[in-house]
Amino acid sequence: MKKLYYTSFFYVILGLLAGVAYREITKMNDFTGDTVLVALHTHILVLGFIFFIITLILAKLFNVHEAKSFGAFFYVYNFGLLITIGTMATRGMLQINGEDISFLPHIAGLGHAILGAGIIWLLVILGKRIK
Repeated sequence: MKKLYYTSFFYVILGLLAGVAYREITKMNDFTGDTVLVALHTHILVLGFIFFIITLILAKLFNVHEAKSFGAFFYVYNFGLLITIGTMATRGMLQINGEDISFLPHIAGLGHAILGAGIIWLLVILGKRIK
């Protein structure tokens, strides 16, 4: 369960830093347009911090962390989240510089799909623990 706490702690720090970075980077570059960096802060806090705090609560109440497949779920979900965060951050920085790479949204979409699979996986684990 400590792994869930530390993971949540990592994502809250990363999410808060992303919010500050967005504000400072756009201000430093006199950028006033649209960029995906505005959503990065929220993505990290909700899909990282809040998600793992809720998972920690589920671990305490239903012992979901003791399921055989929980370790694999944990790594798959984090992999999907890191893909999403990395591509969003890269695309946002490129947008501030007036550039963009057309395939980055597809990679971010892949990260979101992996996250979706991870959420379903956790729900299946939870369903087995509730029975």
